[in-house]
Amino acid sequence: MSIIKHPEQRVGIFIDTQNIYHSAKNLYHARANFGNILKDAVAGRRLVRARAYAVTTESGEEKAFFDALAKIGIEMRLKELQVFSGGAKKADWDVGLAVDAITAAPKLDTVVLITGDGDFVPLVEYLRIHSGCQVEVVSFGRSTSLKLKEATNDFLDLDSDPRRYLLNYRLMKRGVVRHDEGSPETDSDESLDEAIGVE
Repeated sequence: MSIIKHPEQRVGIFIDTQNIYHSAKNLYHARANFGNILKDAVAGRRLVRARAYAVTTESGEEKAFFDALAKIGIEMRLKELQVFSGGAKKADWDVGLAVDAITAAPKLDTVVLITGDGDFVPLVEYLRIHSGCQVEVVSFGRSTSLKLKEATNDFLDLDSDPRRYLLNYRLMKRGVVRHDEGSPETDSDESLDEAIGVE
């Protein structure tokens, strides 16, 4: 389906941080470049709001990551990581993201969901039918639900240009994916796993 993107469209962006973080880590052993993802999701239109949903931990080591997102204009929605008596951890923002998108929809022409999670198919359908919004999805295609791709008006596949959408990424000869050498890491992967949400 062909869609129209013009500069006067009011865009709201809702980022499933856990989904994008883990997709980049599992598919490429790299971190998502949220700056470029945000820029290409907006696509020269009028950004009304960009929100990312994540979880805080007791250590607070994720603060630098959250500050970096805030610096590029992403508003953070945070909640504490739940740790249950058996040691299980839960971090789920799906309902909060959906409620925020539905609440904001009357003031938007386009809703962009940055996620590959098929649980958001009902949200996409609701926004298209009841709110009249153009709904777009941005995610890594290889880890995105087929039903979500089919439900959306437009899909930006981050797998199409990993160098643009990942930090410290390069493709080595013979198909081996590695980080660029000498790149500074400010947070441990374990603390980021908790900050972004571990189920």
